[in-house]
Amino acid sequence: MIWEERPDGLRAPAMVCAFGGWNDAAEAATAAVSFLASSLDAYRFAHIDPEEFYDFQATRPQISLVEGEAREITWPMVEIWAAKAPRAPRDLILLTGPEPSMRWNTLCESVVDLAEAMNVQMAVSLGALLADVPHTRPVPMVGVTSDEELAERVGLSPTTYEGPTGITGVLHSAFQESGIPSASLWASVPHYVAAAPNPKASLALVRKLESLVGVSFDATELERAASDYERRVSSAVAGDDDVRQFVERLEQASDAEAPESEGEEVPSGDVLAREFQRFLNQRGDDA
Repeated sequence: MIWEERPDGLRAPAMVCAFGGWNDAAEAATAAVSFLASSLDAYRFAHIDPEEFYDFQATRPQISLVEGEAREITWPMVEIWAAKAPRAPRDLILLTGPEPSMRWNTLCESVVDLAEAMNVQMAVSLGALLADVPHTRPVPMVGVTSDEELAERVGLSPTTYEGPTGITGVLHSAFQESGIPSASLWASVPHYVAAAPNPKASLALVRKLESLVGVSFDATELERAASDYERRVSSAVAGDDDVRQFVERLEQASDAEAPESEGEEVPSGDVLAREFQRFLNQRGDDA
């Protein structure tokens, strides 16, 4: 861990983590963290030296021109950002980077040490996976948490997945072992349009994160991008009969599962009013 500065005055911070690659279908998770950083004017205060954790033949550094002349190399690395939300009950620490190639346990130990040094009250990892879901329906969300009460409060559907995991799963386990309350959120994205960034899934992750950490965001720009994404994909699907019929079957399957959730308890008016008031309080006089 290389500290660039020591952020002061972070209040009961929550750490939000996302890694590119295997854990990040359609770049939904890393794009969500990038949105958070931009929305809250986050600044980088630390990074992890990449030398021990990346195979640079698998995750190559990038070279670019600076002012059209000087050549600069950007190394793949995990970066840590501080984001203050003055009108919210807590601030955020954002951690993002490509999934490391090696020494995952060592890297996770460094992240947990950082979380303890910064008095992190909660850690949330974001991920996205490819699934048989249609792009025209709400984004299915699954997740796990070390706090059963928290899972019940935010309506987090548990996952029954067993199999290979990525750095996101290993880090979540490390948080649990350290005693830091943690949750892992996963958005399902359509596998038939996996190559394109999916702002609709990013928006779903942001909205679920809001209920977890108690920080609200003005996601108007992300909402517009999500609507444009759905419109463009629908237009492309309509031009191919085979794909259109496949998507229609996915829609039918999704709609068939929907009645199972109709019996779930709907939040009361008081609960909705408190959530709306929290959002207005955070926006303050600038709203």
